[in-house]
Amino acid sequence: MPAAHLKLDTGVELPGEAPLQIGASVWWPEQAAQADTLLLCLPGGNMNRRYFDLRPPSPDDGDDSFSFAAQMTARGFVVAALDHLGLGDSSKPQDGWQLTTEVLVRANVAATAELLARLREGRLSADLAALPALRSVGVGHSMGAMLTILQQHAAAQHAGVVLLGFSTRGLPEYAPPAVRDATDPTAVRPLLPEIARKMFGQPYPVIHGQRNGAGRGDNAELFGSRKADPRGVAALKAATDCVLPIPAAMSMVPGNVAPEAAALAVPVFLGIGERDMVGPTHQVPAAFSGSHDVSLCILPETGHSHFLFPARARLFERLSRWLQAFD
Repeated sequence: MPAAHLKLDTGVELPGEAPLQIGASVWWPEQAAQADTLLLCLPGGNMNRRYFDLRPPSPDDGDDSFSFAAQMTARGFVVAALDHLGLGDSSKPQDGWQLTTEVLVRANVAATAELLARLREGRLSADLAALPALRSVGVGHSMGAMLTILQQHAAAQHAGVVLLGFSTRGLPEYAPPAVRDATDPTAVRPLLPEIARKMFGQPYPVIHGQRNGAGRGDNAELFGSRKADPRGVAALKAATDCVLPIPAAMSMVPGNVAPEAAALAVPVFLGIGERDMVGPTHQVPAAFSGSHDVSLCILPETGHSHFLFPARARLFERLSRWLQAFD
């Protein structure tokens, strides 16, 4: 599949820092002229944009079944993945505590707008013609799903959203009391920088081993298990990055982005592993009461990192049909 790797301007400037840029990868079908949908992907906590193009480390393997980008371009879609600020090839401010959730959303909004303009006007690559009718659909995994919701609420850039491994219940079982006992998710948001400092201690912590967003190691089943393909687990290592404490803390809050989720007025696709960390799976769609099209796809015997498990093939095919059905 053809691809381009680039930096996108965000227009976001932080004190003492150069203007911030976001690292991005774009993949498109061999016959791209008929493509009408861009899947704009945001990875979860502890992950960079390589999460959406997982490749087994052996150069002779040739298995692209773990790669969301490969599977969806083969079905006719343009796929792009962004590194959050502070991760991958994006700008990494010296003072990482300035990377609040609001700053990340502003940067992602600007990067998405620039990328869409380049694609629609034919300015991305000499190998890709203009796609003037291209629409975007936001795709987010875990914390990236939370940020996708916030981006859509802020700028309404997407025709639909795909949320993988996410619910608005948060992760109260792993959160400190100040987060776990919050009764108003919006009231706790101003407190998150200080809460995050106490939880993580440094602005770019690296979580070692099979751990969840709270830094505990008792959820290996979510990421790699007997049901996960060992080649996928090995591929995931290349996508592993540091954690952004403030948005990670926000993702743990009960009701984290419930107001914004309820306000979504576009079609919503929910992909959830049977062994995911979202709580009761059939309760998740209720959070999206403003949407007239909410689809739930539960992946059997699947943990939080869906692309590692056999049911990924079902996810790719089901998502493709859903994307082709709505307008």
